[in-house]
Parts: sequence; structure tokens; C-alpha cells
Amino acid sequence: MYSMTTLTPRRTAILTFIRDRIAQQGQSPSLAEIAEAFGFASRSVARKHVVALTEAGFIEVNPNQARGIRLLNPPARPEWLDVPILGRVAAGLPIGADAEVHSRLQLDPATFAKTPDYLLRVQGDSMIEDGILDGDLVGVRRSAEAVNGQIVVARLDGEVTIKRFERNGDSVRLLPRNPAYQPIVVGPDQDLAIEGVFCGLVRQG
Repeated sequence: MYSMTTLTPRRTAILTFIRDRIAQQGQSPSLAEIAEAFGFASRSVARKHVVALTEAGFIEVNPNQARGIRLLNPPARPEWLDVPILGRVAAGLPIGADAEVHSRLQLDPATFAKTPDYLLRVQGDSMIEDGILDGDLVGVRRSAEAVNGQIVVARLDGEVTIKRFERNGDSVRLLPRNPAYQPIVVGPDQDLAIEGVFCGLVRQG
């Protein structure tokens, strides 16, 4: 039995696009339209995703029609995640964290690599090379431990930031992913705590 969690986020988005197009226009999109909507270089890339959705049992395709995609009754959708948004986290210099629950979002579990415990809104651009932009909501899974190279939410002297974690012996650095920013070298007299690890993001608007 297949479920939405067996699909990649990209294929989940393509399936949603197909459903929306059928609901709005009464016909499925062509491969060319799928390719254009998702920025694929060719229809063959779109075809690969359509074949995967067909094999997963979500759609069927009439090869003799240009718009031959038809929705099948999909398996029951998993429960949506109800995730709280807790303040903000800096992707530049650390800023004070506001731990109040500002609101909640209902999200598809397929959005995240692991189920997040909460979301934080990013402020700043120091993680842009990892695709984390100012204003994004990052999913965070609570964890006091991290391995080298992981993106973490760290509390340093009471302030919170999102960076890549690097430990070398007793030395710890919090690394930005923007050459305009310098690594944060954690001093021996500073109070560092790993709040959680990054497990995906939500971009609104």
C-alpha cells in the first residue's frame, strides 16, 4: 500500500499540481506544462516523475492523449502534522530567541526528512548557500547532540542561531553558509547548547 510519505517532496508537489489543474480547468496538464511549472529542462524529466506517480498508484496515463493523465483514488493520506511556530532564529549574528508559540501550521509529513518538534522563522542570510533564506520557517527536531556538518539550532550565551556544526577536539565552531559571514568560534567560557537539528523548511508567500 502506497502513501504520500513514499513520495519525494518534488513528486508530492507535482501530484498536487496535477490535482489542482484538473480541479480548476477540468483537464490534466501536459508534460510540457509540468516541465515549465517545475523548471525542468525537458519533458523527459517530467515524464520520469509522471511514471513514478503511475507506478505508485496515484494516477494512470493514456499514452494516446496529450493530456491523458487521470487521477486514481489514492490511499488514505497520513495525518497532517500540527507544528507550533516558536519565535525566530538568526541566520546572521545570534539574536534573542522568543520561545512563545506565535501560531501553528498544518503540514504534510512529506515536507520533512524527520518529523519536526517545532518551527522557527529565519532572520538573516548567512545560510543562503544551504538554501535557507530570510523569512523561511525551519523545522527543528529537538536534540542535544549533533555531528559534524549538521545544520543545528544552537543557543550561545542565551541567544539562538542556525549554523552548521563543527567540532574538532575540544574546539567548536558554528559555520555560516555565506562568504560574507565569519564562523562563530565558541570560546571556553561561553555557554553553548544544541537545541535541535534542522529537518526541513517551509517557504511561505
